[in-house]
Amino acid sequence: MTADIPEEQRALKVLIADDDPMARLLLETHLRKWGHEVVVSADGEEAWSNLEGDDPPKLAILDWMMPKRDGLDICTALRASGSEPYVYVIFLTSKSSQEDIVRGLEAGADDYIVKPFDYNELRTRVRAGARIVKLQDDLIAALKASEFQASHDSLTTLLNRSAILEMLCRELKRAEREETPISVIIADIDHFKVVNDSHGHLVGDQVLKATAARLASFMRPYDFCGRYGGEEFLLVVPGCTKETAVQVAERLRVGVSHKPIETTGGPVQVTLSLGVAEAEQPRDVDGLIRHADEALYRAKRLGRDRTES
Repeated sequence: MTADIPEEQRALKVLIADDDPMARLLLETHLRKWGHEVVVSADGEEAWSNLEGDDPPKLAILDWMMPKRDGLDICTALRASGSEPYVYVIFLTSKSSQEDIVRGLEAGADDYIVKPFDYNELRTRVRAGARIVKLQDDLIAALKASEFQASHDSLTTLLNRSAILEMLCRELKRAEREETPISVIIADIDHFKVVNDSHGHLVGDQVLKATAARLASFMRPYDFCGRYGGEEFLLVVPGCTKETAVQVAERLRVGVSHKPIETTGGPVQVTLSLGVAEAEQPRDVDGLIRHADEALYRAKRLGRDRTES
């Protein structure tokens, strides 16, 4: 039964590390009763292996004295590694002197339980740890959301202007270091003002989002795409000469225009004009974008819905 555990504290992955089989069984029984997923280790090396895994427990109950590696050493190594997400550590020990407790806390333990432990004390301390873990998870999620918002366009969820330019600078340096080609593509939605004027900005936003999604779906995993401004998109294509980048641009152009975009105002046919430029020595961001811009304007002058380089 798990009725006595708040919903937000259920299904926490907990590591038990103790060389005493009866203590392990008792701990596991209680923790499973309270709704937690339990990983059991019989010695310190096995416990450390579980903590180093791809999906480590978020709360660890470590016996101080264990074969191969003791809990104090594990906790010290865990904190020194700076691993994330944070693992909440509870020491399980027969050492009850203030000096030993201080040693454990200084090693990085968050709490301790003295053997033989009391059922209610164990539940209280595990609940306290679960609350801290949840707060930590919420904080990490908030930080990731904040980082995403700072680097991505709120409408299309592509990289924003500053982020795609930063990515371009980084990839230019990499290409120069590795002596490999790199090109950029600037894509512009043809007659986008007409879409806004005819259907309204709500439909215009839907067209931008759908176009961005189509662009992203036709790009290679190691390419980068960002909203450069308005209805323009900047694409960074590492490893591509101008000729190869033109082929990439044509694939994107056809992929975006192959069928109308469905909107609340009805289907809207979208085409792209694209300009392609390859980085030359010295590799200069402003010069590269200027050449791609010039190619884009040629595409527009020559009738739109085309790629120029």
